[in-house]
Amino acid sequence: MKRILVIAAILCSAIMVLQSCSSTKNASTIKRGNVTGTWVLSNVSYEGVPAIAVRSFLGEASASCFNGSTWSLTNSGNGSYILSGGAEGCVAKTQSIFWSASPADQTFQFKKLEDGDKAKNVDQGYRLVLFSATGDSMVLKSPVEYGSTTAYVVLNFSKATN
Repeated sequence: MKRILVIAAILCSAIMVLQSCSSTKNASTIKRGNVTGTWVLSNVSYEGVPAIAVRSFLGEASASCFNGSTWSLTNSGNGSYILSGGAEGCVAKTQSIFWSASPADQTFQFKKLEDGDKAKNVDQGYRLVLFSATGDSMVLKSPVEYGSTTAYVVLNFSKATN
């Protein structure tokens, strides 16, 4: 019996050491500075969910409304996105936002601001997974419930050229 406990303790220790040595996802390579700038949403795709199952997205009629949108993210946290309104059911608009990114937690979050709103007074927002961010591309994943699993709407951004 004593041998079994010793073997179990050794196995648990080995597993803990292996987990602490495993590589983290992208947290060490993503920096907040990689997120700031002007971005164009070049592609919306879906992981684990059919596109037709996502009826509305980020408070808009459809995820397709965001295709080609331009996102301006300043270092101060102020920002905006512009929707062209080109897809069916989509409205052209400019939306002010207040954003933050936490590379350590791999999150990108933002609040929509209406005229006169202060970010501290807005208690609703959106939290996305900051999957990757380099100098010229960024990928955000928005979790959506699909059945009993979590699926993702994937937003692929390209850095805008001035």
